[in-house]
Amino acid sequence: MSGGGPDRPEFLDLERELTVLFRRARAKQGEMAREVHPDLESAAYGLLVRLDDAGRLRATELAAYIGVGKATMSRQLRALEDLGLVAREPDPADGRAWLVHLTDEGRRRVANVREARRARYVEQLSNWDRSEVAELARLLNQLNRGMEK
Repeated sequence: MSGGGPDRPEFLDLERELTVLFRRARAKQGEMAREVHPDLESAAYGLLVRLDDAGRLRATELAAYIGVGKATMSRQLRALEDLGLVAREPDPADGRAWLVHLTDEGRRRVANVREARRARYVEQLSNWDRSEVAELARLLNQLNRGMEK
């Protein structure tokens, strides 16, 4: 890796492009949340996707993954339960803890939205070579892993 400060052109370009990407992603997340349920908060969509990917998780694991506190997580989970999208059950490994999971309805709704989102990606990136899409996914994964530190 070459040296240099954060004012180098490539880092300025990166900052600009990530700012645009994040702004658009936040807007899209709100749209996808409303597609799952009209009353769903934008921020809760990420919780549903995480549960769809990971299955049953403790609320503390979800809070750590999303980067919110316990109180915020509890409020979001109550709202999702009220909408019938998630349910809690006692953790068999620890009777004091609860596991959160998607309900059948939640799984169905999230799957529909995710499938539609992937179809939009296919359409929007139709002029890209599949290896470019794979490389973008690899680089984003590398960026996300680096941001966990």
